[in-house]
Amino acid sequence: MHRSPMELRDLVQVYNHKDKEQGPECDYGFKLIIIGDAGAGKSSFMRQFLDGKFRKNSLQTIGVEFGTKIISLEQHKIKLQIWDTAGQERYRAVTRSYYRGAVGALILYDVTSRDSYQNLPTWLQDAREQAWKDISIIAVGNKRDRKEDRQVSFLEASRFAQDQEILFLETSALTGENVQDVFHTLAQRILHKVKEGLCDPAAPPTATSPEFHGNLGDSRAMGQRGFCRCGLPRAITKPCVGE
Repeated sequence: MHRSPMELRDLVQVYNHKDKEQGPECDYGFKLIIIGDAGAGKSSFMRQFLDGKFRKNSLQTIGVEFGTKIISLEQHKIKLQIWDTAGQERYRAVTRSYYRGAVGALILYDVTSRDSYQNLPTWLQDAREQAWKDISIIAVGNKRDRKEDRQVSFLEASRFAQDQEILFLETSALTGENVQDVFHTLAQRILHKVKEGLCDPAAPPTATSPEFHGNLGDSRAMGQRGFCRCGLPRAITKPCVGE
């Protein structure tokens, strides 16, 4: 299926909300997707990041789950919009639709399951084909607390990540080890791309991509409402909140 080309400036949401009474200020919004085999611990991993605690007796995700959180990076506040997708093959057609507009992907595998690790190339191909062409990706080896059951070494996975030119970290959703670091590392990579000039909030507005934002009206109306050249709002009327 042919998709019109999109750039990072079409996907990164830009805020300039200065009213502190209405909520914490955000500078940017990044859409992230969490993908990987069922049983890799994706939902528990996301809940650990959002709530700071491990969710016991977690059921398998059907379709997608969504959460948001604001983090601070380089004096910027970034709103992470996180989509946790089901890993079962029967939901793949549905979850692939959520790749659109994502600027970052977290591919989880279970360090105690070689099968989940061997499926990394398939998930990686999905992310690169279904999402933005230059999506930032981090491979995440989850359940590192289960040392006695490990089937995939840190060195093996890190070599794979290096060969594929993606980021890599091991984590434990149970203990919280490195969970925050994963999201900060990925967001840092995206922010660096933004700062390289791929998205300039000060530039004149242009029409936005209909694939991601839909019809926002003509360009004159967009300019009056205050949009950057990404076609995204310089100011928002609703507070930018973390949940």
